[in-house]
Amino acid sequence: MRDAYHEELDSIGDGLVEMARLVGSAIGRATTAILDSDLKLAESVIEADQKVDDLQHDLEAKAIALLARQQPVATDLRIVVTSLRMSADLERSGDLAQHVAKLARLRFPERAIPHDLHATILEMGQLAQRLMAKAAEVIITKDVDLALQLESDDDEMDLLHRTLFQHLLDDKWKHGIETAVDVTLLGRYYERFADHAVSVAKRVVYLVTGEHADDLQGDIQPPTGVEGA
Repeated sequence: MRDAYHEELDSIGDGLVEMARLVGSAIGRATTAILDSDLKLAESVIEADQKVDDLQHDLEAKAIALLARQQPVATDLRIVVTSLRMSADLERSGDLAQHVAKLARLRFPERAIPHDLHATILEMGQLAQRLMAKAAEVIITKDVDLALQLESDDDEMDLLHRTLFQHLLDDKWKHGIETAVDVTLLGRYYERFADHAVSVAKRVVYLVTGEHADDLQGDIQPPTGVEGA
């Protein structure tokens, strides 16, 4: 019985990893769809979000069943409750990737993103995908140091987000109000996606240590050569 119980706990973790990998792939494909005005790819991202939703529902059902049958305490209870919260972060990440794809579909056959912003949007999409891949790795390895590094990695996304606004506020902006709204929304989608990846990593920290990531952040020292950069 105990072995079956731990297999169920492990299956919850496996479900989280699969969700993270799916939403990471989704944000990458959605980025390609919006930059290339690829309607078929956008539609595939939109439709694939249902699998993420199904995984979340399955994970929730398993977690609730474990709570009801096993009444876990201490670390096991923390695993179940934290997993439920992580699944919510990952489901919202999938929604954000879907929003990017829906914007591509809305503007088809036109390109939603001006050519002079392609590089920035591409970089945001690639970074979002890398952050979620790292979050998946953190779920698997339970590596607290790696989890804590995600917040500093997210600073790069914040910088890219500010870069978008610099373009929007520039007197030379010539792409109109509709495009300005699209770019504003898109920047927000990527920024929030990255925040959810960071949130997943922080929840792993709590799962492993019982302490909140913000309380441990000061213990992580910057890599050699970074200070003063």
